[in-house]
Amino acid sequence: MAATRVRDQHIAVFGGSGSGKTVLVSSFYGAAQEQSFHQESLFHVLADDAGQGNRLRQNYLGMKNQARVPEATRFAATPYSFTIKLKDQGDASAAKARSFDALRLVWHDYPGEWFDEDPSGETETQRRVGTFRSLLRSDVALILVDGQKLLDHAGEEERYLKSLFWSLREGILRLKDDLLDAGEPLVEFPRIWIIALSKADRHPNLDVHDFHDLVIEKAADDVTALHDVIKSLVQVPEALSMGEDFLLLSSARFEPGRIEVAERVGLDLLLPVASVLPLERFVQWSERLDIPRKWLDRLVDNADALSTALAGAGAVAAFVSRVPKVGPALGKVALPALAAAIKFGAPKIKEINADARANKDYLTAVLTQFQIDLDRGVNDGVLVKSIR
Repeated sequence: MAATRVRDQHIAVFGGSGSGKTVLVSSFYGAAQEQSFHQESLFHVLADDAGQGNRLRQNYLGMKNQARVPEATRFAATPYSFTIKLKDQGDASAAKARSFDALRLVWHDYPGEWFDEDPSGETETQRRVGTFRSLLRSDVALILVDGQKLLDHAGEEERYLKSLFWSLREGILRLKDDLLDAGEPLVEFPRIWIIALSKADRHPNLDVHDFHDLVIEKAADDVTALHDVIKSLVQVPEALSMGEDFLLLSSARFEPGRIEVAERVGLDLLLPVASVLPLERFVQWSERLDIPRKWLDRLVDNADALSTALAGAGAVAAFVSRVPKVGPALGKVALPALAAAIKFGAPKIKEINADARANKDYLTAVLTQFQIDLDRGVNDGVLVKSIR
């Protein structure tokens, strides 16, 4: 039996103590183990560490059955690894035609306390640097804004927001010299930084546009200052989105004595955000910016394999010639296939999705569904995507 070909996608999650990081990952994984998910989904979500998966599932069941919130973790820099595996692998010819067989989502949880408190010594300093370096492969980073703390600071939200962005900025500045490669800016680094409202259920009348406006009104200068620090770390700083993408997240609806785990917001967008959103942004940057070839290929992980699977080889071949800017000018990387796939638009993507399901091309079906889910998130007021 041929070895399974797996492509890794990384996402980094930043948030202060109590912002809901553990609840978020527990709900993400736990919901994917429900029988209803298994019946409806084209893929399984498997924890690569079985013990870790059991703990996350236990957290989820504690919320579902006992209204018990997982205990908060402090100073725990925990990576979680999940393999997204097709339920139906298809026959041998289908498998051979795929560019890969499974996605692996590596979820990096960076302790919020590390941005609020100084390290206790050299050992802890090096641990922080090592942990930060481990997430540098991420294409996407989430900055969690704690919905409860926004309520606690109602009318003076700027106090909390300024503190959040300032602590993140100062934390990165303290690590900067240790992160740079011999003083040189980095090529591999999260290029999309999404500001996400965790515990969005505490704000039932707030859509993502309201949240976007609130952050900009109360903390625009602090968002800009954080953007400038992040920009100073990377090669091709123009290829960076910070403070341009916003997301609502709720792990469940929390009520006194009851937690409705089925009433989630935004969690179904985490896989599309980690896999397909970087491809969209890659096309935008490549068409707008003059990016040197030696860096272009490295801006987004797995662009080649993901883009081919997203559209399906036959669909791309039929469409590429009709996309004006697809061609030699964009180089030999996956840009022709990728640009074509992104430019299809919602009706064509839905058509490809339906054809892929009918033809049992389930990898293309999953990735096109991710594209459809992103569009739905925008239309439902859960996601704001940068248009630059």
